Amino acid sequence: MIASKDIASKIAKYLLDIKAVKLQPSDPFTWASGILSPIYCDNRKILSAPSIRTSVVEEITAVISGKFEGVDAIVGVATGGIAIGALVADKLNLPFAYVRAKVKEHGMKNAIEGELYEDQSVVVIEDLISTGGSSLAVVDVLREEEIVVMGMVAIFTYDFNEATNNFKSQGCKLFTLSNYDSLIKEALEMNYVSEGDIEVLTKWRNDPKSMMANS
Repeated sequence: MIASKDIASKIAKYLLDIKAVKLQPSDPFTWASGILSPIYCDNRKILSAPSIRTSVVEEITAVISGKFEGVDAIVGVATGGIAIGALVADKLNLPFAYVRAKVKEHGMKNAIEGELYEDQSVVVIEDLISTGGSSLAVVDVLREEEIVVMGMVAIFTYDFNEATNNFKSQGCKLFTLSNYDSLIKEALEMNYVSEGDIEVLTKWRNDPKSMMANS
């Protein structure tokens, strides 16, 4: 669920302005899974744009304050949700920790970095949602430690049906600042793509596996 249409459009424009998102329907990027994607999203670029970074932190903070009551701590998903999550926690004056989807193989072999406690209520921060698999793996880690996951807030989602189903099956609320439809609409208005590209972009979002590198 997006925060609001106005916020979704604003964030989409930000991402396009700083080239955090690149759209190449005619020359798609290849994901590790072999999927050919007409879009590449690198929300880490937000960290290098102070005014946009501030706005994103403020919007995430507003979502948490408006949608969740009694939050004890903020948790970032490693690695994309760490920096933004820490800034959000600072603004809310709440403890912060981050979580890996997999336990590291050296040192203390921690999955959770920072101090979290049983029965604490947390909101998880993520930068990007594709299928939701790695994000929900972090939710699993927290729940295994009997930490209460109130939900997740992300900057952007592709709005894949698979992700919607995954979050629903895990019983995890998801709020995002922007989404794929808002991005494509803004990209068209800003002449990043043409009307002729929209059919390809829409088809891919509805069935991303229709475009595979080995097909």
